[in-house]
Amino acid sequence: MTAVTAALDAIGASYDVIACDPAFADTAAFCEKYGYTAEESANTILVASKSEPKQFAACIVSADRRLDVNGAVRRLLGVRKLSFASTEDTIARTGMMIGGVTPFGLPAEVPIYIDAAVMTQRSVIVGGGDRSSKVRLDPAVLAALPGAEVVEGLSQPR
Repeated sequence: MTAVTAALDAIGASYDVIACDPAFADTAAFCEKYGYTAEESANTILVASKSEPKQFAACIVSADRRLDVNGAVRRLLGVRKLSFASTEDTIARTGMMIGGVTPFGLPAEVPIYIDAAVMTQRSVIVGGGDRSSKVRLDPAVLAALPGAEVVEGLSQPR
């Protein structure tokens, strides 16, 4: 969490840290346990091309929506086949465990695609870089990240 708060402080972002039990770090469990809605919670999902050399991207999508991996994201990366990154690839590429992945502190070569639906929220909750915290912030902070791009149609309703 220290690296995440340091990154947020470095850009002058306003944010709130929300502590959570690691057993409830996965978004659906987090929302149910702590009383947040899926609309205000956003997942940072790492995707990877299937062919070598692997290409990665981080996609930020509201928890009430489904990432269009094989359509929108595949086209953005310009690859033939794409899937969710494995747990091992996620940890190796980001240094973070699934359930805590955040767009803050990602390697510079990993593009960040933000679903336009995320930007309609007054605030969003994203991973805190570990499974014991989340961060609530204005979605404009996400759009201002280096390598970030807001994309219409990155997700579909569930």
